[in-house]
Amino acid sequence: MIKPFLLAGTLILLMAFVLACGEAATPEPTAAPPTVAPTAAPTAAPTPTEAMMEEPTESPAMTGDIDPALAAAAAERAGGPGAFYIGDLNQLVGPAPGVGLGDANDMVNLAGLEREKYIFELQYYRDLVEKANFTNPTEMTYNGEPIEIQFACINRTVAPCELFDHFFRKEVEERTNGKVLIEITSFPELGIAGPDSLNLITNGSLSFAEISSSYVSGAMPEAELQILFGVYETHEHYMGVQEAIGPLVDSLFEENSEGGKVISHMWISGADQFFFCKDSIESLADFDGRKVRSHGSALSDWINGFGAAAQFVAFAEVYTALERGVLDCGVTVAFASVAQRWYEVTTYMVGPLATQAVNTIIMSPQVWNELPPDIQQILVEEGARHELEGLRVTPAWNEVWIPRNVEAGMIFQEFTPELLEHQRNVVAPDFVIPGFVRRQDEANRPAMIELFNEKIAPIVGLRIRPDGTGERIQ
Repeated sequence: MIKPFLLAGTLILLMAFVLACGEAATPEPTAAPPTVAPTAAPTAAPTPTEAMMEEPTESPAMTGDIDPALAAAAAERAGGPGAFYIGDLNQLVGPAPGVGLGDANDMVNLAGLEREKYIFELQYYRDLVEKANFTNPTEMTYNGEPIEIQFACINRTVAPCELFDHFFRKEVEERTNGKVLIEITSFPELGIAGPDSLNLITNGSLSFAEISSSYVSGAMPEAELQILFGVYETHEHYMGVQEAIGPLVDSLFEENSEGGKVISHMWISGADQFFFCKDSIESLADFDGRKVRSHGSALSDWINGFGAAAQFVAFAEVYTALERGVLDCGVTVAFASVAQRWYEVTTYMVGPLATQAVNTIIMSPQVWNELPPDIQQILVEEGARHELEGLRVTPAWNEVWIPRNVEAGMIFQEFTPELLEHQRNVVAPDFVIPGFVRRQDEANRPAMIELFNEKIAPIVGLRIRPDGTGERIQ
């Protein structure tokens, strides 16, 4: 957990700014990640919190005065992988970067983009475009031996890892003329568990990895701010929260990993959570006593708030647990259930529990600090471009993968109004919020409550009382 004085300092700076500016079968583990050639350490860049304190500047998209060079870059990339938005959603329409990463025809369609249009109008998105540095990309000067870096996905069979492979890995290797080679592996292949992932990044056992806030909330409870299930009722809530506190959470990941570097995020617009169960769930009583797989503390609070019994089970082990009756239900996103063939061991697909998933892609301090400065900056730029591509392709995933589950034999049941009302008025304020508060370090708790009430409550219409419970303000 982050030292209290570090968190307090970060939060104080953030509050000052606010006041001033209004996871298949498991192969044998692979070899340990290779190291990279050492170079002189680069000049330290400002931390996200420090950057937030700098004088804000208007982006071209904010003013409508688009830089001609940026417009040319957008036009050059329009109609396929790498396209980004500066005012015309039609430029984002076109093929996805790989099979299974778009709609039923592996395309990014206009209807999905229009449904999630709010994403492309956020300052968060505009900042990504600026960070991607399309108009003045960093020139590679490194001319040494190829640098090999191993990247660990939570599970390589699911769509986000496929996207990382087809886009980030490919783009980095092409841009560096093969001087940076990304080898993709996964948690099951390495024989590691999600809750250990942040510690393994910190000590260098993992060089580069996808980290789920749900998994590491035991070691870093502040990460739960990104995944308070049921408190954030819509995709817009999730994106609004990321825009409000994303830089702070990134800085906390870097501090907790003792100097790791956040390179990108796996954004999944089509990442609603579903309950894959053997029996139907049509009422609150149907949840009672069910043994339900959970992948994090906040989700466990949600499950327990419905009268079920949350049990943490690693993603790759859920199929067997469902098959043997150890679990009654498993919870995951629609595309992951197909990848893991949960339709063979369950019958009902119940939901959705609205989620706009964001996993953090972070590099260990040992690897990051040995990279040449130009390679570092290229990775940061490509990380932003990967994030932009994720936001382009994933809006189609819910609408495609729900039917694919049905085609595989699942019976889809939407949450009833009764279940949604229970979530809003009981589970969110009386289970999820108190659980989040309870897991915070005692010294950090007041600051986390203040941060939530200042930055998140206005977005979600729910604030935290002094006793740690939630109350509706809208």
